[in-house]
Amino acid sequence: MKFSAVLLLFTGIASAVDVPVTVVEEIVCKVNGDIIARTELEHDRRDAEAEFRRQGLIGNRLKEAVDSYARNALRERIDRLLLIQKAKELDVKVDTELNKELRDLQRQSNIADPDKFHQYVHDQTGMLFEDYQSEKKNELFRQKVIRQEVSSKIQFKKEELQAYYDAHQDEFQRKERVFLREITVSTENKDAAGIAAAEKKAKDLVARARKGEKFQDMAEVNSDNANSSHDGGYIGAWEKGQLAPEIEGAVWDQPRGYVTDPIKLKNGFEILKVDDHQKAGLAAFEEVQNEVTDKVFMPRMEPAVRAYLTKLRTEAFLEIKPGYEDSGAAPGKSTAWVDPVQLKPETVTKEEVAARKRHKKLMGFVPLPGTSTTAPGTSSSQ
Repeated sequence: MKFSAVLLLFTGIASAVDVPVTVVEEIVCKVNGDIIARTELEHDRRDAEAEFRRQGLIGNRLKEAVDSYARNALRERIDRLLLIQKAKELDVKVDTELNKELRDLQRQSNIADPDKFHQYVHDQTGMLFEDYQSEKKNELFRQKVIRQEVSSKIQFKKEELQAYYDAHQDEFQRKERVFLREITVSTENKDAAGIAAAEKKAKDLVARARKGEKFQDMAEVNSDNANSSHDGGYIGAWEKGQLAPEIEGAVWDQPRGYVTDPIKLKNGFEILKVDDHQKAGLAAFEEVQNEVTDKVFMPRMEPAVRAYLTKLRTEAFLEIKPGYEDSGAAPGKSTAWVDPVQLKPETVTKEEVAARKRHKKLMGFVPLPGTSTTAPGTSSSQ
């Protein structure tokens, strides 16, 4: 009662001096134990608009793209929350993958000091390092749940893959290409002794690779090229004439798995591995089976993911504020918004409470059908 009196007094004072009331945050959706706020949707819209502008969209095309994105913004937010919640329910572990991604990013940035690296992340993303780390962890949660609960359950037989290959052979016609990985040992800003040490390091790496050590792992740890080291040194597929003459000459006629001697370049030594050498013409089914699998798999993946997210919605507690729409809503699922402020408390009088007590006492004396009250503890039922 004292609190209510103080609250009423404060409200009266605020009204008297015309203090403006500021809404700190507006909740637009409740998803189990989590919420989605209006500012989050606005943030997503701004990010989308900035990305569309970077892609060169302007005028009506920009407006149409942003409006189209905004129509699905709440759906995307709900999707993400449901997958993260499911990951926690399934006790999904992603710490190993997260730490690897952060180590790779730090190696690419070439910043050893943790505080400076955290500042670098903030400068690049506009996010505090802890927030960036949390976002990456949630992304890994979502990916792992999709792999575990959806993609792993999409199955097809080899005969189906063969049938697709036979019917789409035009998609598997190839120009001759060589697929390469690299390890770069830099000599930039090094004196003669430094260059000699770099050359020795490069030769040692070649020897290790030729003895069977995994080239991808070696590239991640030893390559000075931050653009390719995070991907195991992979630098793509090249047609004849696209490579520098000294590099093409070293790799073009070599078989899959071949590792070159160190190639001296302007600013260092480069070691190349022939990941694959694709001949011109129709690729054999065995060569492109993974590619065929992707082509058969992907059209099934998106509807399977959407069906799974619909199932999660059906099982979830969802409330959506009027004026907002989930474009991925589950059919028949009520998401009606309930405002606690509008719920009226049930009030009763002392007389009603007393009447309820009398009613309970009377109920204690009502005989059950088939019993007699003439002799307590006995029954007349046969």
